[in-house]
Amino acid sequence: MVTVIDTLKAPAARPRHPEKAHRPDTPILRKPEWIRVKAPGSPVYTETRRIVRENNLVTVCEEAGCPNIGECWTKKHATMMIMGDTCTRACAFCNVKTGLPAPLDADEPENVANAVAKLGLRHVVITSVDRDDLADGGARHFVEVIEAIRRRSPGTTVEILTPDFLRKDGALEMVVAARPDVFNHNLETVPRLYLNIRPGARYFHSLRLLQRVKELDPTIFTKSGIMAGLGETREEVLQVMDDMRSANIDFLTIGQYLQPTRKHAAVDRFVTPDEFKSYETIARTKGFLLVSSSPLTRSSYHADEDFARLSAARNAAQPRT
Repeated sequence: MVTVIDTLKAPAARPRHPEKAHRPDTPILRKPEWIRVKAPGSPVYTETRRIVRENNLVTVCEEAGCPNIGECWTKKHATMMIMGDTCTRACAFCNVKTGLPAPLDADEPENVANAVAKLGLRHVVITSVDRDDLADGGARHFVEVIEAIRRRSPGTTVEILTPDFLRKDGALEMVVAARPDVFNHNLETVPRLYLNIRPGARYFHSLRLLQRVKELDPTIFTKSGIMAGLGETREEVLQVMDDMRSANIDFLTIGQYLQPTRKHAAVDRFVTPDEFKSYETIARTKGFLLVSSSPLTRSSYHADEDFARLSAARNAAQPRT
């Protein structure tokens, strides 16, 4: 018997963002005091992590490096990211792994539903990677997850944060027919920056997607968000607000962009808490039912409390008979 020993070095691990690997490094600015958060580690945080692991789930909290993970998981609020951990897009701001995703996990809808039940969630946020490799962009999988949650936890309200379903005819209609309580799709930034920040997407397609949700089912709350600190101007942010209101979007979120690595888009500046407060005041005057604007605001941050506030705001706005 001959034993052959391969003395060559094992190939290097595939980079998380191969499309960014050869880009020059960009400087990472020191975070101001108002951006810093405590490291996670409470017993409830540990329990939430255990439930996520036992059900073989991916969370955007971890994959995107969310700064609020300690606070949210201590409240058992984990945002599930379905359809795998690998995205077919390569946005300049995002820390989710990019590449060719694995096939869909047929057990995932039930696993998500089990985790929602074990966590005792009153409101759950379900997001996903982009799946341009699938004929429907993953729309059917979203529907199956929503239906599984409703079977297992009928009292839980469901918020979805979807891809743009670009060039996926019928996908949006399929998801809307499942009647999520909140339909979120983030515009992410101002139109001028799309080519560099969100090159695989189209600003007006994303805007139209949200408008179409309202046309199909006016009872579904719509929600969208942008990041500040990527180089946008104040005037551009206000124009995005007007565009969103033209599309009848109910809920606006604005948060500070934080650079994941030196290969990602650089932070242009840290927007001050006072500026975020000013954006909130202006957005409310433009007619949004709800606005969350702060340095640490993220799409699913305080989503359960916000859903209650959304419902109350809609009821207050309805004319009395």
